[in-house]
Amino acid sequence: MLSFPRVTACSRTCSRFIGLSLGTASLFAAGANIALLFPSWDVTYLTRGLVGKHAMLGSGLWGGGFMVLVAATLISVPGYFSKSVPCLRMLIALLSSGLALLGALACFVTSGVALKDGPLCMFDVSSFNQTQAWKFGYPFKDLPNRNYLYDHSLWTSVCLEPSKAVVWHVAFFSILLCVSLLQLLLVAIHLINSILGLFCSFCEKC
Repeated sequence: MLSFPRVTACSRTCSRFIGLSLGTASLFAAGANIALLFPSWDVTYLTRGLVGKHAMLGSGLWGGGFMVLVAATLISVPGYFSKSVPCLRMLIALLSSGLALLGALACFVTSGVALKDGPLCMFDVSSFNQTQAWKFGYPFKDLPNRNYLYDHSLWTSVCLEPSKAVVWHVAFFSILLCVSLLQLLLVAIHLINSILGLFCSFCEKC
């Protein structure tokens, strides 16, 4: 049968692992959001203000990136140093979990909406209202009876510029969606681990 000190030590080790995992995930989120600001690695779209609103919102930078990174640091520190102050560990766990939860949730929701709306790109308006013109907009947002995510024939036929706009948009927002989902899962595990660690810490002193 496991002793309470051993369980408490395992809880601290788990906190360090979760903190490291969240920190790594936050870097992936920030990297994916930065890539979305430069479609096809072309800086001119950003300078011309032709980057999609979902990417410009930057939830992968400040939400899934910075907020989760700060939370990951807070989670890791008690795992290394706070061995004798269980209440402090629990307080830090709650604060860090709340911070990571808000950041990851913002990133998750934004990514989901971005995938639903589709990318900002230049498209031929005549295919929609019989007027010969090209403009930048969201051609997939109000596309009747067709979902561009499942109809790959639309990926190269609708957006004229940037090149591979749909692939770029779907790939990096899918990464952000998966990363933020992983972050939410890690936060849930961290909360359970923290409650278990607090319980065992108190039991050690009984």
